[in-house]
Amino acid sequence: MIVRKLRIFSQNVHKNSLILNTILETQNHFDIILIQEPPWSEIRKVPSYSNCDGEPLVGTCHHPNWTTFARLSPNINDSPRVIIY
Repeated sequence: MIVRKLRIFSQNVHKNSLILNTILETQNHFDIILIQEPPWSEIRKVPSYSNCDGEPLVGTCHHPNWTTFARLSPNINDSPRVIIY
């Protein structure tokens, strides 16, 4: 497979999930989206045998048309500085 044209979009969203969701929804003519300072927070609690309140599921915005790539730190308080879609 030969790629003749690769379209890349890069944006700093300042941890704003509304901006990120808008980008993921509208910029579908790009091949790769690079997001600086992505929003990173607890999405919800997942069931756990060791914690009756559940374990926190931490992450960022997802969209069905994009696959997310990020370096995940073992420290839950260390969020990624760049995410690739």
